[in-house]
Amino acid sequence: MDKRKVITAYRRGMISIQECAQILGVDSGQVMGLMNDPQMDEPRFVQKQPMHG
Repeated sequence: MDKRKVITAYRRGMISIQECAQILGVDSGQVMGLMNDPQMDEPRFVQKQPMHG
């Protein structure tokens, strides 16, 4: 599972910090470290523009 999705679920209150840590296979302290990692922000979906040609 994508770590960003797990962290997003935690941030949205869908799972607890303990559940988040268990899914990621780390301890709760390490989860807090991941929260500060910019790579763990929510995935951004960019809408592609149609190509003209």
